[in-house]
Amino acid sequence: MSAVRELVVMSREWCHLCHDLLDELGPLATELGWTLRVLDVDADPELEARWNELVPVVLGGDTELCRYRLDAAAVRAYCRRFPLESAP
Repeated sequence: MSAVRELVVMSREWCHLCHDLLDELGPLATELGWTLRVLDVDADPELEARWNELVPVVLGGDTELCRYRLDAAAVRAYCRRFPLESAP
């Protein structure tokens, strides 16, 4: 069974930087074979307390890959650490 290849984006619905980052990250994630999960920090008091004005932020597991603007090189470098598994 393979691990889930997922990037998490801490976001806010009204945040234009969040929308910009997601617009850029979506095609990159697709190219790399990763999925995106977007979490609205305003929907969860714990997330809001932790991330508040730090959004948008892209996480790979517990690793912060970039904040405010997409760092495509950092995302690519992180994703390369988890190569696609070959079919048997």
